Amino acid sequence: MAYKITDACLSCGTCAGECPVGAITEGDSQYNINADECLDCGTCASVCPAGAIEEA
Repeated sequence: MAYKITDACLSCGTCAGECPVGAITEGDSQYNINADECLDCGTCASVCPAGAIEEA
C-alpha cells in the first residue's frame, strides 16, 4: 500500500529528498506521492517533521 501526504504537510521538502525512487514531487500547496512509483518503504514518513505522511 502506498503512502499519502495529508494536509498537515509543511512543504519543507524533507520527504522528497529521502525518497529512494523519486516518487514525491512538489505540488501547489503541499508535496504529493505518486502511488504508482511508491515502494511503500516508509522512509518519507519516518523523516517528516510534521507527521503528515501516512499509509493510504
